Amino acid sequence: MNITNNKVVQFNYKVFEGETELESTHSGEPVLYLHGHNNMLEALEKELEGKTTGDNFKVTLDPKDAYGEITETEPRRVPRKHIITKGKLTPGMIVDVNTTDGPVAARVVKVGLKNVDLDTNHPYAGKTLTFEVDVVDVRDATEDEISHGHAHGVGGHHHH
Repeated sequence: MNITNNKVVQFNYKVFEGETELESTHSGEPVLYLHGHNNMLEALEKELEGKTTGDNFKVTLDPKDAYGEITETEPRRVPRKHIITKGKLTPGMIVDVNTTDGPVAARVVKVGLKNVDLDTNHPYAGKTLTFEVDVVDVRDATEDEISHGHAHGVGGHHHH
């Protein structure tokens, strides 16, 4: 079965910047997503189009096609109470921050008593990334998944 709109796709991936591996799903659950519903980087979804179970491929994306260029150059000072991530905060770590648009990932630049300075660019902003993708499974989406606009089940969206 080929990947087209309204197919649920399960895949493993590794992301590299040059030779450095930044992220991998191979030790955990594969990613599950509903194709054609903007649940994925657009350029990566285009590469997945037409592939089938067992296919694997490599694609390199410029920052504009991946997570964008670095936009905020100055760190943002945020009250500590807005940081969702619990525990000790250290410079360089990625934390989740409550914003008016919902939780956002940011990198800690400096930790103060009441405030934290954050870099709000996506951690991979400004980076040229290479994705190695292994398609694990392709199936028809259920009507429920199509109406919700995302995949359900292992590695997909869970309603609470």
